[in-house]
Amino acid sequence: MDGSAALGGGVEVTVASGDFLIRGARLFDGHRFLPPGCLLVRQGRVAALADRLTPPAGVPVLDARGSTVLPGLIDAHVHVFPGALQAALRAGVTTEVDMFADPRLIGFLRQQASSDPGAADLRSAGIGATAPGGHPTRLVELGVLPPFPTVAGPEEAESFVAARVAEGSHLLKVVLEDGTTTGHPCPTLTADTVRALVHAAHARGLLVVAHVLTQAHALAAVGAGVDGLAHLFLDEPPAPRFLEAVAHGDVFVIPTLTSLAARAGHGRGRALAADPHLGPSLDPRQRAGLEQDFPVAPSARADLGHAMSTVGRLHRAGQRILAGTDASSPGTAHGVSLHDELHLLVAAGLPTAAALAAATSAPAAALGLPDRGTLTPGTPADLVLVDGDPESDITRTRRITQVWRAGHRAT
Repeated sequence: MDGSAALGGGVEVTVASGDFLIRGARLFDGHRFLPPGCLLVRQGRVAALADRLTPPAGVPVLDARGSTVLPGLIDAHVHVFPGALQAALRAGVTTEVDMFADPRLIGFLRQQASSDPGAADLRSAGIGATAPGGHPTRLVELGVLPPFPTVAGPEEAESFVAARVAEGSHLLKVVLEDGTTTGHPCPTLTADTVRALVHAAHARGLLVVAHVLTQAHALAAVGAGVDGLAHLFLDEPPAPRFLEAVAHGDVFVIPTLTSLAARAGHGRGRALAADPHLGPSLDPRQRAGLEQDFPVAPSARADLGHAMSTVGRLHRAGQRILAGTDASSPGTAHGVSLHDELHLLVAAGLPTAAALAAATSAPAAALGLPDRGTLTPGTPADLVLVDGDPESDITRTRRITQVWRAGHRAT
């Protein structure tokens, strides 16, 4: 990062590229809040954290008293498009995990992210596994996605997974969706096919995440051995057998409460677009996405309360929860919606430290990203500086002062 910045008490400093000391801010290390202290960045990496640090000669000091430093946020469930990674970074999201996209687009965006400090980093499942005519094949007809292969039965699992590995996918997504919660019926994968896909993916070292919106599908996915659930269910309250299955399988859960709220007819996007701290950073496409209603039929079975209750019970049982938004689904936007997801996680019963861990250390650990999600010496300095104390008010994460990716200033 180069140039001048006003921080904390309004002190103007000139910051050299990749070397700086943040002084006086509270630190959230990815797991817990620490007292106000110092964080030293050298050559774009976290070098040290301490109550007091003397800056090396020539290293600028940023007075950040009254602020909090967070690890760069991770959105564990998105769908990218050109410009999405830049929008995410403006809102403090330094890594996005895409859960269904054209591999050619992913390749282009990953190359862009590797050379553009103003873009978030990217991991992707590439093309997800779905039944012929299943979700989201409808998006091909609408021109949102190019034609993609589907999986007709377990005998096609090996070749499908091999093709995803060849395309560079970092994980496999399987889609279990019959339209119960949208009112738009569609074919879905059989249990035998899901088991075959999980076996083939695990044999090649890939994690498997399942798209589910009903409790029956969630139970089927967990029973098939998936590593994580993308979404929670909206059709029923959580049954003890579901909670027991998640615990037995050590399955992580990405609730995507922001997106589920929109699916259940309680979209929060318009309020988020009007937020005085996040709204001004929105580009027209982001704003339009937030203001879009989710297309649900009157026959849909979707109650956000079921998902909120499930999140609280999972947390109390000590299960792993990762923050994700399902951006670009209707009612969401890249970057800004993760702040609403944090708010909803707290409303569901997570302490603020646990909610922030769900957007930092937890996805880093669950998704195999050991070089991010914490303020650990030696890791790239993906950092977010916010005004105030998110421990007492999670909405303080929206008051972003600066964002760095690998020590380079992004805002």
